[in-house]
Amino acid sequence: MKTQDLSHTPVMLREVIDALAPREGGIYVDATFGRGGYTRALLESADTKVIAIDRDPDAIQAGQKMVAAFAPRLTLVQGPFGAMDVLLAGQHVSLVDGIALDLGVSSPQIDDAERGFSFSADGPLDMRMSRSGPSAADVVNEMDERELADVIYTLGEERFSRRVAHCIVEARTQERLTRTAQLAEIIRKAVPRAKDGLDPATRSFQALRLYVNDEMGELTSALKAAEALLKPQGRLAVVSFHSLEDRVVKEFLRHRSGTGASVSRHLPANDQNAPEPSFQILTKKPQTPSDEEIKANPRARSAKLRVAERTDAPVQKGGV
Repeated sequence: MKTQDLSHTPVMLREVIDALAPREGGIYVDATFGRGGYTRALLESADTKVIAIDRDPDAIQAGQKMVAAFAPRLTLVQGPFGAMDVLLAGQHVSLVDGIALDLGVSSPQIDDAERGFSFSADGPLDMRMSRSGPSAADVVNEMDERELADVIYTLGEERFSRRVAHCIVEARTQERLTRTAQLAEIIRKAVPRAKDGLDPATRSFQALRLYVNDEMGELTSALKAAEALLKPQGRLAVVSFHSLEDRVVKEFLRHRSGTGASVSRHLPANDQNAPEPSFQILTKKPQTPSDEEIKANPRARSAKLRVAERTDAPVQKGGV
């Protein structure tokens, strides 16, 4: 199956649709449209309306055929999913029945070397999902060494981050770094090859992608927006692919469900200072892909799905 095909199957499709339980007349948000796998399934599962969001202009362009095929039930909006409340307000929608979030980079983005997300094939050092703003090349050529090391350590969980940053800064004094293969080779010389076979450049490339697209900030904003947008009994389904993303989702849902560490078990049940839970967690442990799916799509192996249902409590202030 070609990844550019609009009918390509996203990770944990059946589990996400089962979690959202689309119903007749419901309004659903596919906050990470990609090539429309979740959107198509939502539209085909029931007589629903879907508002799909993507910051990538390529995804918006590719999705126009689907918009025409499902007219008038599908609306496709360009923008970051962290601003979904603002984007939906622009469509005169303030409440929805379900929201799907499929985090990270899409297969078409990975597979297109010209987008610069992957080092498996040489391409421009770009990584911008929206095709606007500073690129990964701008970051590695202009960022201070200490700050660059901090980004690689924090967002890539790379324990050799200072060595990587130093090697990058040394290399850029000789020539501007503009290609993925060029950067990957510099990182490979700085990081010992792991026993598990993971390419030494993997964590640093992840860190740069997350930084360039402010993916962690967007995720936090998206979770808060989802809390405000979901109707009582509306469902939130989030698929994450690495520990940083999953940790943010987990802590947000724990906090909003009243099961987080910030809620003392010593407080009485009717404590007036404790906010009423705005979510009920439906997955005590995250769901993971089946062995069959991982075999068919190795990229699914690290996926985790967390699902929660909105209560009728007010939106909580502050927190995660």
